[in-house]
Amino acid sequence: MHNTDHLTAQPGTSRLALVRLPVMPPVAPMLAKPIANIPAGQMYEPKWDGFRSIVFRDGDEVEIGSRNERPMTRYFPEVVDAIRANFPDRAVVDGEIVVADTARNTLDFDALQQRIHPAASRVTLLSEQTPASFIAFDLLALGDDDLTERPLEERRALLEEAFGNVAPPIHLTPVTRDLDTARRWFEQFEGAGLDGLIAKKLDLRYQPDKRVMSKIKHERTADCVVAGYRVHKSGPDALGSLLLGLYDDRGVLNSIGVVGAFPMATRRALLTELQPLVTTFEGHPWDWAAHMQGERTPRKNETSRWNAGKDLSFVPLRPERVVEVRYDYMEGDRFRHTAQFVRWRPDREPASCTYEQLERPVEFDLADVLTAATRT
Repeated sequence: MHNTDHLTAQPGTSRLALVRLPVMPPVAPMLAKPIANIPAGQMYEPKWDGFRSIVFRDGDEVEIGSRNERPMTRYFPEVVDAIRANFPDRAVVDGEIVVADTARNTLDFDALQQRIHPAASRVTLLSEQTPASFIAFDLLALGDDDLTERPLEERRALLEEAFGNVAPPIHLTPVTRDLDTARRWFEQFEGAGLDGLIAKKLDLRYQPDKRVMSKIKHERTADCVVAGYRVHKSGPDALGSLLLGLYDDRGVLNSIGVVGAFPMATRRALLTELQPLVTTFEGHPWDWAAHMQGERTPRKNETSRWNAGKDLSFVPLRPERVVEVRYDYMEGDRFRHTAQFVRWRPDREPASCTYEQLERPVEFDLADVLTAATRT
């Protein structure tokens, strides 16, 4: 699941005055804390890579709330239509909005991010070009009943009964209580673009904004070339993030992600330490010409998709230093999330930092995840 702090409420998008449910919006979703291993004796389900959403349906009135409790209803009109066609007439459901890459049969988070757009015409177009789906995994209210104080085991049984005949793009997430099945899912489902596993205790009550579930994610390391940096938002005397690259089989250095979680003292020291490597874009692997030719490079004057005023331009460095970083998984040829610093690798030659070092998950069809046994 992913934070949606970039969302802003749009005038006229919320019709909460017309909704009368035992659990009323806004509701902050129940959260998970990371753990290293899959615990025994719990209920397990896939960790979907999308926008966490709580859906409120009261007849024809539908509200989709995000993780930060702001409405997302206007961005997903096709999901709203599917909710009216599939949901119980009055219900509050926790789940995830996802977009699938139909050519690769995997989830496509980049396409999902593009769905958050201020223009109504663009929203309509994208709803047709990259339609979203909703994956249901918890039931907070049904009819006039508030279910949040009931144990997970009971909520899940009611969810299965209420969603037993739903049709795409509405889906019921598969669950299992079998530890061996959960371990197999953890390895296989990554190939369909999923983010790991969620483990929940069977007697768990729904606790908004509390980290009472567990999440188990893949964690790996890679040695990457440092080819640039961005300055910190606090000012020009501190480093914000290091830009990471890996060489492909053509010998081209591709932008693969960033690492940026450093103490402030380290940020200032690194900025000074890297100055001898500062160079120009001319002859740099990520110059503008290479970008125009379709190479995977950061733009010189790029701005953030979520904050139009945030400058993402970078300072180019000679690609001579190697850093080891920790990452969870890949999305295409890039790290899905911001990498974490492990250590510098002065013993590694930059040219040796290639994609070949990366562990590739076994390909797995997203449809097989959605049709996995509901209870095993």
